[in-house]
Amino acid sequence: MGAFAGLKDTYHRPFEPKIDDEAKAWVVALACTKPKELGYAAEVWSRKALATHVRKHAASAGYPALSRAAKVTVHRILTERSLRPERVRYYLERRDPEFEPKMKQILIVYKEVSLEQSEGVITVCVDEKPGVQAIANTAADLPPVPNKYETISRDHEYKRLGTLSIIAALDLRDGHVLARVERRHRSAEFILLLKDLDAYYPEAAKIRIVLDNHSAHISKETRAYLATRPGRFEYVHTPKHGSWLNLAENLFGKMARTFLRHIRVESWGELKARILQGVAEMNEQPITFRWSKFEELSENI
Repeated sequence: MGAFAGLKDTYHRPFEPKIDDEAKAWVVALACTKPKELGYAAEVWSRKALATHVRKHAASAGYPALSRAAKVTVHRILTERSLRPERVRYYLERRDPEFEPKMKQILIVYKEVSLEQSEGVITVCVDEKPGVQAIANTAADLPPVPNKYETISRDHEYKRLGTLSIIAALDLRDGHVLARVERRHRSAEFILLLKDLDAYYPEAAKIRIVLDNHSAHISKETRAYLATRPGRFEYVHTPKHGSWLNLAENLFGKMARTFLRHIRVESWGELKARILQGVAEMNEQPITFRWSKFEELSENI
């Protein structure tokens, strides 16, 4: 204000804008269309690519004022509409018509466990982490050197030794983990985990399992095994595309942040052994997994 305001140029527009609202709407419509739908290879627009397309087709589309539009012009038009077509934000499509009741059932289970209202029932979350890669170095890692190299140095080349799957069960009462490391995750491997659970827990207890709808969980072979142990196991299925409701996801996240992070091995067998060692170390200091979101949602149950 005052004298200082007089030292600054105020906003002024010497000429009326040549790019009218209709032309801007055309640019916005282009931004809301995937470039592949217009014959390009790209999945999403870059500002440069969109500006190039605008200049190329503006005249034929009836907007000659945009024939010389620069990238900054396109940027301003998109900014006015809060559009970022170069970015992708993921969302979860609820394809299960019974998503809400299934989610409610799982929340009730978690609430019972937290309130210790499930006497005689042991609740575990079961899930698989497939495709874990066994990767070997082609040259030795170099350790950090004080005042010289602050990090481990690793050659950029590596060798793939195959993949494996981790099949794990997380006890919601005390955080204990039962896990198997297998080359595949078929019904046969899943049944082995069920047998591990059966052997680990007291005979009189019912084992309630929170799990997804993977074919191995409901296959003919799996059902045949369950029939040999009537009343021993109880399934609680997560909704389709609702695996985030399974607390075993938190377990695999912890594995990825700890002993699986940057892991390199000399053989497939070494990776298996180190994963099982990592699980044993987790069981030495078990963590009872909780997700605050469940507590918020369960208030409405």
